[in-house]
Amino acid sequence: MRDIAFVVYPGYSVMALAVATAFEVANAMAVDPPYALHFISEGGGRVRTSAGMAIDTEAWTGRPFDTLVAGGATVPEPTTPGLIAFIRDSAARTRRIAAVCTGAFLLADAGLLNGRHATTHWLYARELQKQFPGVMVDQDRIFINDGPVWTSAGMTAGIDLGLALIEADLGPEIAKSVARKLVVYHRRGGGQSQFSALLELSPKSDRIQTALTYARENLHKPLTVPDLAEAAHLSPRQFSRAFLAETGQSPAKAIEGLRVEMARTMMEQSRHSIDIVAQQTGFSDRDHLRRAFLRAFGQPPQALRRNARVETQAGR
Repeated sequence: MRDIAFVVYPGYSVMALAVATAFEVANAMAVDPPYALHFISEGGGRVRTSAGMAIDTEAWTGRPFDTLVAGGATVPEPTTPGLIAFIRDSAARTRRIAAVCTGAFLLADAGLLNGRHATTHWLYARELQKQFPGVMVDQDRIFINDGPVWTSAGMTAGIDLGLALIEADLGPEIAKSVARKLVVYHRRGGGQSQFSALLELSPKSDRIQTALTYARENLHKPLTVPDLAEAAHLSPRQFSRAFLAETGQSPAKAIEGLRVEMARTMMEQSRHSIDIVAQQTGFSDRDHLRRAFLRAFGQPPQALRRNARVETQAGR
């Protein structure tokens, strides 16, 4: 049985505990539960979260844990010297250490992220880099595994992190089963963007939203303005004008964003050739796909696939 400890402190965000649910479900599905969950704090007892809810905790000691998870506050704030010292000392007696969201600031303050790749919520990524220049911050990742240290983006990305840790421990089939039980997509790859092309567009009217939904479900097709206008029940001229007004982008630019997002997911999570990925996401050929990747990510598709595979192997 693996002991998983969640470090709790005053002002801790309740959402940061979402990661614990993944381990809880893994236990519920097994005849012999693989995890023992512990909630620990500096003095033990009840700790009030940022939402006002209190959590019963054990006082931390020098006992070893398999995994230590440091969650974050809604807004990163200064922490106690005792908390930082505990996290720093835990590195020597813990197989791996993880941080959810702004918990990355705790790991950085303890010196555990120096020279390592890490991520955090995109809203605080620049601040993390500013405060800790020795950390290689990537603000556009769901989670990152660098050796024994794992970091994730926003609070809900903690679930993806938890699924990745379970996959590393128990294999992909168990992780998939846990994901299904949680009713979440199995799991988003760590290299996946924190941003959603569809969410970023955020159209105001149902007609433009309908056209975008149609586009996302038919990326393998040419998707001309008349096609999208028909889905929105507007004339091509009305559609182009309304689309630009509501999204701030031309239909062509928005559709390329959707294509690139889907192609990146396929490159990272499937074994399809680049030609097949290009075909299924509506790019005319692999060169068109490559140029779109360079514009969006500054890297060719092969590089993102290679990085995703390296990350997966490192987590096992």
